[in-house]
Amino acid sequence: MKKKPNLSLGQIWSMSMGFLGIQMGFALQNGNASRILLNFGANVEELSWFWIVAPLTGLIVQPIVGHFSDNTWTKLGRRRPFFLAGALVASIGLLLMPNADIFINYLPALWVGAGFLMIMDASFNVSMEPFRALVADKLNSEQRTQGYAIQTVIIGVGAVIGSWLPYALSNWFGINGNSAGGVAYNVIWSFVVGAIVLLITILWTVAKTPEYSPEEMAQFQEDEPEQEENSSFANIISDIRSMPKTMKQLGLVQFFSWFGLFSMWVFATPAIAQHTYGLPIDDRNSPLFNEAADWVSVLFGVYNLISAIYAFALPKIASQFGRKKTHAFSLVVGAIGLISIYFIKDPNWLILSMIGVGVAWASILAMPYAILGGAIPPKKMGIYMGIFNFFITIPQIINALIGGPIVKGFFDNQAVYSLILGGVCFLLAALSVSFVEDKDEVVAAA
Repeated sequence: MKKKPNLSLGQIWSMSMGFLGIQMGFALQNGNASRILLNFGANVEELSWFWIVAPLTGLIVQPIVGHFSDNTWTKLGRRRPFFLAGALVASIGLLLMPNADIFINYLPALWVGAGFLMIMDASFNVSMEPFRALVADKLNSEQRTQGYAIQTVIIGVGAVIGSWLPYALSNWFGINGNSAGGVAYNVIWSFVVGAIVLLITILWTVAKTPEYSPEEMAQFQEDEPEQEENSSFANIISDIRSMPKTMKQLGLVQFFSWFGLFSMWVFATPAIAQHTYGLPIDDRNSPLFNEAADWVSVLFGVYNLISAIYAFALPKIASQFGRKKTHAFSLVVGAIGLISIYFIKDPNWLILSMIGVGVAWASILAMPYAILGGAIPPKKMGIYMGIFNFFITIPQIINALIGGPIVKGFFDNQAVYSLILGGVCFLLAALSVSFVEDKDEVVAAA
């Protein structure tokens, strides 16, 4: 089998540059979607139900995109057409979600906003998994961990910008006040900037990163047993049934990890507004609520910044201690961070909590994919990356269905307990890592 050539550092960075825009938009969604829906009149216990559209679309879209990107070849290649299409539609969603009240004469702003949340997240999903597959397409085994780590750095930088943008526009540029629909103007303009950056960075990757042709890819796979090619859509079911053992084992780790993350994304704003700022549950348009929500965006930026920094160290740590131990340790640190929120009353000290979350987030974005890459047949990289997304979206869907009722029925609408639950899930994920088989792990000699 012919080995894939090593790529330069610049080529690896350009290959994932589009993730800067994707993650900037994703961070704006994660940090502000609950806030916007509350502005439009949603109740706290209803938030997870509105968020269900995001993982549900990912569950449906990503395997389909992965399948067709594996079996599509155009002048732009097989992954890049999906980047571009997803970015265009996601940009429209970013522009219209916080402005959903303009459709008030036709439909309630709350439902329109939830609809654009679905469109936006579906489009992010169209772009996201082909990016994961592109790293595996382009990089050999020695560079793969580095590739995913760099991708994590870019994700972190984009998320920091997206998370801090509402705070910066309000406090540094004086963009304050609320629109007629109740959404803060600094949030609206942040989404506009996010849409522009998303398009620019996706175009950068499309222009700067050529893909290997089918003939070139075949040269990298010469030692694989010949198989009859079946590119029909129905073959997805067969691929699900025959998923590698390592993927199944990682599924449990991913389940607990993403259940915990979803709890944080959905309930962080009401949790911190209530528990740390002492606001009543029905306060969602006051200046103090805007201050609390802006601070949540800053905190989300902190954990993404830490993830970007920690991602630089991940390849070295993993080479020394192994990918499994590295991931388990990182998840435990994240669990401590989430649980500590309950004990902190000063908003500024919550930065320490987010440092822990950032360590876990960096590892969640890199280590499972680095482990998985060695267990997937190269010809099936796109479809299996899409199928692997099941273990990300299904726990979020379950959380979306039961998270709200749990907050209302068991936690008496005290959303901070959902963050504690998220920390417990991180601990369970760390425990589950021990059952995973990492086929091509190389650990430095002690």
